[in-house]
Amino acid sequence: MSVTAPLGFRAAGVPAGLKSGGARDLALVVNDGPSRAAAGVFTRNRVKAAPVLWSEQVLTGGRVKAVVLNSGGANACTGPIGFQDTHATAEKVAAVLGDSAGEVAVCSTGLIGERLPIDALLAGIDDVASQLTRDGGLAAADAIRTTDTVTKIAFRRGSGYMVGGMAKGAGMLAPAMATMLSVITTDADVSAAELDRVLRRAVSVTFDRLDTDGCMSTNDTVLLLASGAAAVSPDAAEFEKRVTEVCADLARQLLVDAEGATKAIAIEVVGAAHEDDAVTVGRAVARSSLLKCAIHGEDPNWGRVLSAVGTTDAVFEPGRVNVAINGIWVCRAGAAGDDRAKVDLRPRDVTITIDLSAGTRSATVHTTDLTADYVHENSAYST
Repeated sequence: MSVTAPLGFRAAGVPAGLKSGGARDLALVVNDGPSRAAAGVFTRNRVKAAPVLWSEQVLTGGRVKAVVLNSGGANACTGPIGFQDTHATAEKVAAVLGDSAGEVAVCSTGLIGERLPIDALLAGIDDVASQLTRDGGLAAADAIRTTDTVTKIAFRRGSGYMVGGMAKGAGMLAPAMATMLSVITTDADVSAAELDRVLRRAVSVTFDRLDTDGCMSTNDTVLLLASGAAAVSPDAAEFEKRVTEVCADLARQLLVDAEGATKAIAIEVVGAAHEDDAVTVGRAVARSSLLKCAIHGEDPNWGRVLSAVGTTDAVFEPGRVNVAINGIWVCRAGAAGDDRAKVDLRPRDVTITIDLSAGTRSATVHTTDLTADYVHENSAYST
C-alpha cells in the first residue's frame, strides 16, 4: 500500500543498469487522472541538482502527469549537460506516455558530481513504462533506495479517499527535508493551490523536523499528486491531517533507518516564547556531535544539552531551563536535578525534553546518535 493505494495511479520499478549488482534503480509513477493537480517542496540548498531545477519549473504549472525517479546517481553539479540529461529524461517519458514533458517531474538520488549513464537511463524508461501496474508501488519504492536498508511506504484512509506515499533517505537528513525523495498520492479531488498549502504545512512539521546529521542535500524533493479518481472533495482539515500523517510515518521510517543509527532521539522543546525558538533550540541540540556520541554511549550527559541550547538566539534565562532525559529531570533551573543514574538509555527510543520556561510554544525535532558505523559508511562513499 504505497503510491498506488489511491485510485488513478500506476507505478513500476526496474533495474536499468545505473547501479551495480542488478538492483532496481529506476521508478515511474503515473497519474491516470482525471485530475493532474500537483504540488512540490524542494531543497533549500543553493546548490540544486538538475532534476530539482527541472521539477521546480514543472510544478509552477500545478500539473504533473508522471514522476520518473532514479537511484544510482544524483545528477547534481553536472553542469549544463546534466540539465540536458534531465530534459531528455522527461522528453523520453512523455514520448512513451504520449504526453507533454512539461508535466513530467524528474527526481534523482545518489553520488554528486558524476554524469548519469544517460543511454541506460533512457533505455530503462521503455522497460519501466511497460511494467506500470496498480500493484507497482512497492517495486517503485524499492527502486529509489540508495543506502536505505528497507523500502519506505505509508498510506492513510480518509472519508471516501486514500493518501499513499513512498520515500527514500538514510543520510544527509537535515532541514529542508533530507537526502530524500518522496512521492505522495491521493485520489481525492483537490486543487493544486490547496495541495501546495497542505503539503507545505505537512512538510514543515514532519520532514523539516528531521535532522540526523546536519547535512542538507542537493536533491530533496517531495511531491503531492491528486488524481481525483475517487470523485471526493475532502474536508480540508481531515485531508491535511491525513497527508501530515503519511509524511510523519515516512519521516519516522527515515529516522529509524538512518545510516549507522542505534538510537532514535526526539528532542521536545516546551515553554518557548515562539515556535521558531523551539525549533531553533531543538535543531541546535540535534546537531551536537558531543550529545549524539553521549547518547550512543548511553551516557545521560545533560550538560551537553544545555551547552547546545546556549548557542542559540532563543528567548530564555539560563537559570530557568529544565531538562529531562527519558522522563528523569536531570537538570532543574539550570543546575543539577534528579540523579542522572536514574536515566535508562538502553531503549532505542530516547526523549530529551527541554523546558525553556519562557512561554507556551513547543516543537519536536528528531535526530539519531552518532556512531562508528555512520563514520565508516560515509568515509568512502564515492570510492
